[in-house]
Amino acid sequence: MKPETWAPHVTVAAIAERDGRFLVIEEHTSAGLRLNQPAGHLEAGESLHDAVIRETLEETAHPFAPQALVGIYMTHFERPQREGTTYLRFTYCGAAGEQIAGRALDPDIVRVLWMTADELRACPERHRTPLVMQCIDDYLAGRRFPLDFVHTHSVGPSRSSSEQNP
Repeated sequence: MKPETWAPHVTVAAIAERDGRFLVIEEHTSAGLRLNQPAGHLEAGESLHDAVIRETLEETAHPFAPQALVGIYMTHFERPQREGTTYLRFTYCGAAGEQIAGRALDPDIVRVLWMTADELRACPERHRTPLVMQCIDDYLAGRRFPLDFVHTHSVGPSRSSSEQNP
């Protein structure tokens, strides 16, 4: 019998700082309202760089220009009534442009906030994962890798290709 292939869920996250405040979102999760960086899954047909730009725009309506990779994090979460899930998260830092007025946000997003590191540190029970604060702390510690540190190319069929060939 051939062993099963295991693969983590690949996600991206964005750290944007402005005047000592960090761009975060408050979102509905299975555990209630939680705070997180703009983050989400890598989709077929896109690079990690493209994914973090897309996710930030979809969740905050702020255009995002990645400037560096802060870190790569692998974590495992147990989910009620399901097997645990392992995530491989690529966290980028960069500049957030002005919010695009009237742009709809992803349905689970309640609001977009700018919070200081101390404000975030004061409410860990509200974080979606412990990675929220760890990524901020790594950023504040000066961890930066050039964007070409990770060689990324779009993989798999693009969304438009898969829609054309069901």
